[in-house]
Amino acid sequence: MTLQFGVTRESQCGYLSQQQERLLVAVTDGNPPMTAELYEHLLEHGFRRSHNDVYRPYCRLCQACQSLRVLAPEFRPSRSQRRVINKNADLTQRIATKPQPDYDQLFCRFIELRHKDGAMYPPDPDSFWHWCDCDWMQTQFVEWRDPNDKLIMVSVIDTLPNALSAMYTFFEPDHDKRSPGTFSILALIELCQQQNKDYLYLGYQIDACNKMNYKAKFTPNERLIGNQWKKAVKSPTL
Repeated sequence: MTLQFGVTRESQCGYLSQQQERLLVAVTDGNPPMTAELYEHLLEHGFRRSHNDVYRPYCRLCQACQSLRVLAPEFRPSRSQRRVINKNADLTQRIATKPQPDYDQLFCRFIELRHKDGAMYPPDPDSFWHWCDCDWMQTQFVEWRDPNDKLIMVSVIDTLPNALSAMYTFFEPDHDKRSPGTFSILALIELCQQQNKDYLYLGYQIDACNKMNYKAKFTPNERLIGNQWKKAVKSPTL
C-alpha cells in the first residue's frame, strides 16, 4: 500500500480568527484505503480523521495546533478530579457500536444550547454520524445514563491497537454540576487502563483558544512539538 499526501487550499481557521488554515491529507491506494494500525501510526505523527479522511494541520504561518495525548498507565486523578468522579458515581456506562435512538435529541440539544457559535450549528445528526463513521475502523459510542436510564452523555471514540482516540463528546447541558466534559475524559482514561492501552488521544491543543485548554489539565500528557512528543507532568498543587 502506497501512502501519498496532498495539501488543501487555505481557508479561515475555525479556532484562531486571525489565521488561515491549511491541511496535509493522507491518501492511500490500497483497498481498504486505511487500517486501524496505519491510522494509529499517523496519529503518532499528528494526524486526525474526519469520516474516512485523515489529515493534520499544515499551515504556512502558524503552528499553534499541537496533538495531545494522555499517558494512561501513569495517570492518577487529582483531588478535584476525584470529586468529579464521585459526583457521577450514579451513572451507568455502556459501549455501543452504533448511535442509539435517543442520541439525536441529546446531540441537537447540546449544540443548540452550548455551541451556537460553532461549525456544527445548526445541528444535523445525520451529517454528524457520517462524520463519526469510518469504513475501515469500528467507531464506538461510550454512553452514560442515570438511574432512570436517561441519557446524560455520549463520547465518540476510535479503538486502536495501543490507544483510544476521543473524537467528540456531547452531554445534557442541564447537568453542568457534574462537570460532564471532565468526567468523560477521566472515564476514557480509565477505559484505556482497563484495556491496557498506553494513550488517550484528545485531538489538538491550542493554547490561545480557551475552548481547548481543558485538555492540558489531564497529566501526565505529551504534546507533539516539532515532530517530537514532549512530556508534561502533574503540578504538585493539583
